[in-house]
Amino acid sequence: MIVPGAEREESARLDDLTTTGTVASGHTNPADYVGTTHAGLPVRSGVPGVQIDGYFPSDSHTNANNGWDHDAQFVIRLPERWNGGLVVTGAPGVRAQYSNDPAISDYVLSLGYAYAATDKGNTGLEFYAGSREPGDAIVEWNTRMTELAVAARETVAQHYGQPADEVVAAGVSNGGYLVRWQLENHPELYTRGVELEGTLWNADLNPFSALPSAIRGYEQQSPELITAAGFDPGSDFLWEYHFTVYWTLTQRIYTRELDPSYQGSEASYDYSQRPEAHEAIRRFGLTGNIGKPLHSIHGTYDCLLPITQSDRYAELARPTGLHTYQRVEAGNHLDGLVDAHPDRLVPLVPLLQAAIRTPS
Repeated sequence: MIVPGAEREESARLDDLTTTGTVASGHTNPADYVGTTHAGLPVRSGVPGVQIDGYFPSDSHTNANNGWDHDAQFVIRLPERWNGGLVVTGAPGVRAQYSNDPAISDYVLSLGYAYAATDKGNTGLEFYAGSREPGDAIVEWNTRMTELAVAARETVAQHYGQPADEVVAAGVSNGGYLVRWQLENHPELYTRGVELEGTLWNADLNPFSALPSAIRGYEQQSPELITAAGFDPGSDFLWEYHFTVYWTLTQRIYTRELDPSYQGSEASYDYSQRPEAHEAIRRFGLTGNIGKPLHSIHGTYDCLLPITQSDRYAELARPTGLHTYQRVEAGNHLDGLVDAHPDRLVPLVPLLQAAIRTPS
């Protein structure tokens, strides 16, 4: 098997391509997907086939998976019983290529889809380390998704002797952003897209529009500042956790990538006064002008990316007539939190899976 453009690739025929098998065989990394799903998600198993691990040429080294210390890593899975389709995805957050294994890979493999995932070209809390200009790392995310989609389509055609008749772009969080960008800029590569709580990167509205206000609100014990950032007041039981784990850290690492000259605190950041950040985001911003059908899902209790930002993307995409939008009451950004609050949160990954299986 040859993956077009790959610098390195290793193939293995496995008895089970799902995490039931790959955890035992060493063909996944459970650390990549901690917290992404809830305990009630059905377990899949018994999907034999071929797995290809590898990487494309890159000069950065944030991804240590497979002992390679090399970015632009990918995984492609080719089930023996193929339904003619291919699902292509990119990692959420700043995680690596196995991070969607329980949420997406296991499920689509059980349906017979081939599957391909990329680490987006940079990973971890210093994902910005290889940037020469503000925004380089996120621009690379989109390049890597395109690169993988082209290579995976050709690999599928090689392996099965015919091209895929359906190619679905799917993703969560920053991976959901990738889906949006791909359908806006490379719709020819896909049949449709499905995304869960995708990040809105737009010069007018983006994470910088919400996180500093939320941080200030928590520090000052002002719920008004947090809700003004777009977070639902009913999600207040999650605010302490998100302030402690996500808000400040996320603001810090994206400032390092998009506005590295900024020297103030995360709470004091004022995006309206930071032209460097505006200019960087324009390099990879979203317009809503999708060229293939897209189904978006977002929970009202998302405490990392407020649902108001997906509301805005729905407005941007509405003129195309290709966008459907599913707002879910009490859905949060991480399904792993459902286990801690089973009576207050609704898991979203099952809805993502259903949307992949059944076009809207």
